[in-house]
Amino acid sequence: MLRPACPGSGVTAGGAVRVVLEMAGVENALGKQLRSKNPLNNARATVKATQMMRQFSDVAAERGLPMEELWK
Repeated sequence: MLRPACPGSGVTAGGAVRVVLEMAGVENALGKQLRSKNPLNNARATVKATQMMRQFSDVAAERGLPMEELWK
């Protein structure tokens, strides 16, 4: 599970998830490994999750809302 974190908090994740996020250039994120203890599976899942990440501006455009409305 990956979630955005407050600016300045850094990457809070364990094991392979932390390594993949840092190599991907993600600066602030919270990560939690659910079920699997296999580092290779966790790394693959993290790579897939980072490929699916979107910018706030893209989400706002898809929904037809201004950026300020996303945080309400």
